[in-house]
Amino acid sequence: MSEKIGNIENFYSKISVAVLDITSGSISKGDKITIKGSTTDFEMTVESMQIDRVDIDSASAGQKIGLKVPERVRPGDEAFKI
Repeated sequence: MSEKIGNIENFYSKISVAVLDITSGSISKGDKITIKGSTTDFEMTVESMQIDRVDIDSASAGQKIGLKVPERVRPGDEAFKI
């Protein structure tokens, strides 16, 4: 079962980083998440997260993080913790 943790706000293609607005729960390095949208659907393991260009190990609701992603994502895509 998956729990929605947030929404993608932005994507920087040159560095393959998504801005994830965490709306509920928490996310940590090593977590498996899936990102879904109208043309997006993939699973990944969280390996790199940052807030204000500083590496972090976990984040929780109310925070916006930079998340390294393996594929293109789009604003409005949803992230779920698996």
